[in-house]
Amino acid sequence: MGTIGKALALLELFSVARPEIGLAEFRRLTRRDKATLHRHLAELAAAGFVEQDRDSRLYRLGPAVVRLAAVRERCFPARAAVAPHVDALSRELGELVHVALLQGHALSPLYHADATIHATRVFYDEAELLPLHATSSGLAMLAFGPAELLETLCGAKLARYTPHTPADPEALRAEVATTRARGWASSDEGFEEEVVSQAVPLFGPGGGAAVGTLAVALPKGRATSETRARITAVLLRAAAPVSAALGGTIPETLQRLWAQAA
Repeated sequence: MGTIGKALALLELFSVARPEIGLAEFRRLTRRDKATLHRHLAELAAAGFVEQDRDSRLYRLGPAVVRLAAVRERCFPARAAVAPHVDALSRELGELVHVALLQGHALSPLYHADATIHATRVFYDEAELLPLHATSSGLAMLAFGPAELLETLCGAKLARYTPHTPADPEALRAEVATTRARGWASSDEGFEEEVVSQAVPLFGPGGGAAVGTLAVALPKGRATSETRARITAVLLRAAAPVSAALGGTIPETLQRLWAQAA
């Protein structure tokens, strides 16, 4: 990773749970020396990507992030494009529905909707990146996204979020193979206990590998076999129009696979 990449990687450390970070915590999280971190943070601050509180000396995301996010959505309105589809699916299923796009070796939430008809619901944070190996969205991306993703993850240490997380390469490869064979992914408590989910890949302009995922998540107690079958059917039906909203089409091979499952 080059100098620019190392500086920008610091931005990924911010989250809703960690909105402000001090220099000492940056050192702990990155294992970089103080002088290098200070230089990277100074460059980010000069460009408006971070700002430092005068009293606490803690860093937080700066106004440049907000401006660029607004430019992105104004010029390439992916969030606005998928929102009507996601809202309608959530109302139809009565569960949490979300779309996420590939960002490096994780998925970045784009939009979600929850019909809120149940007292017990799944918490979803659009500011939190989704791991590829522990979620149905991630498994769908590993099966139908860029080919190098799976090999990269299998060569890294994978976090175990629950006892059910496929955190070793052999288990992960098996999950991805199953997903690729049937055309959609499922995860039972892989990321969060008592939560299950199902997902399908989404495609963008130019064809080729998947660029994102469409998923449904619900408490395990509501995930009967009938409910799971219904969710699968809805996802397979919805993948094409949601991909179209992103400017893409479903590959013919995947269309044929889904037609067999219908």
